[in-house]
Formats: sequence, C-alpha cells, structure tokens
Amino acid sequence: MKNSTVIFSILIFLASCNKEYVPKPIGYNRLELPEPSYHALPDSFPYTFEYSNHAQLLKDTSAINERYWVEIYYPTLKADIHITYKPINQSEKLLKEYFDDAYKLTSKHQIKAYAINEVITVTPSGKTAIIAELEGDVPSQFQFTLTDSTKNFVRGALYFNTKVANDSLAPAIEYMKKDIMHLINTFEWKN
Repeated sequence: MKNSTVIFSILIFLASCNKEYVPKPIGYNRLELPEPSYHALPDSFPYTFEYSNHAQLLKDTSAINERYWVEIYYPTLKADIHITYKPINQSEKLLKEYFDDAYKLTSKHQIKAYAINEVITVTPSGKTAIIAELEGDVPSQFQFTLTDSTKNFVRGALYFNTKVANDSLAPAIEYMKKDIMHLINTFEWKN
C-alpha cells in the first residue's frame, strides 16, 4: 500500500511537469489623460498665457532661478514645463546670447536623441516661436522659445520626472505637446 502511494505521487508529479511555461507579455502603464481645460496665468508676471487646470503653477526651484521663472507641474503625469523669462531691454547682444543659450541647452540632448526637429511658427497673435521636438530617450522631449525681439525672451522645456522609456510615455508626451502648443498660442506680453 505504501509503495503504491509513493508510485502514484511520483506519477502525478511527473505528469504535472509536462506543461510548457508561457511568460506573460510585457505590459505598459495605463495613463488616464484628462480632458483639456485651461485658465490664465496670474497677473503678477510680465507675460500671460493659459495653462492646464490639471497642472500646478510652482516657483522655479533651481539654484539659478530668477523672479519670473516658473514650473508648471502635472502631478498625474509627473511632468514639468520649465518656463524661464529674461528681459532683453532692446539689446541685440542679449537676444543673441539668449538664443545661443537655448540652442546649447537643446543640443545637449544630441547624445541620446536620434532626431531634433526645429520649426519656426507664427502664433495666432502674430508672435514668432521656435519649437524643438526631440525624439529618442531624452530627458526633454519638447522645447520652445518666444520673443518680441526687443524687450522680452521666454524659453520653455518639458521634462518627465520618471525613468519610464519614452516609447511608453508616448501618449503623455503627445498630450503635453498639445498643452504646450495651447500655452504658446495663448501667450501674450504685457506692457
């Protein structure tokens, strides 16, 4: 009786091991992207634009921040739009310096980017914007500059605070690009 129980147990064990293991497919994070809705920037800035109701306006926390530098933080996407402002004071030298700095900051991503597409566009209010879309596993996927070329200069850059690969973030990146384009298209200088 004891031998038959042992033999029966071994047969069941061997029969259960014939099944092939099939790994689960790789899954991606599911992102719940909210419907776009916007409100205006507070009046305390020398510029104004509309930004998402789903974002928080924060003071820039970098070590080199200045008075009108802000971060627009999207907590659900863990994304930031860094906005930096510089007065030009009708100095062509400063304007060139700020454009050079913006170009250098964008080109730092060439190591990981497999494409940097720059476009010059005109907003509905007639302002000229330079927009750079970066492709690849780069820390900043979208950057822009706006200037009136005599008094004011603004640079913006999108960053995600996550280690997830950009192909997994593609829906969030596209969502953020649309929000940034809304920001650019509603941007106005104050006198």
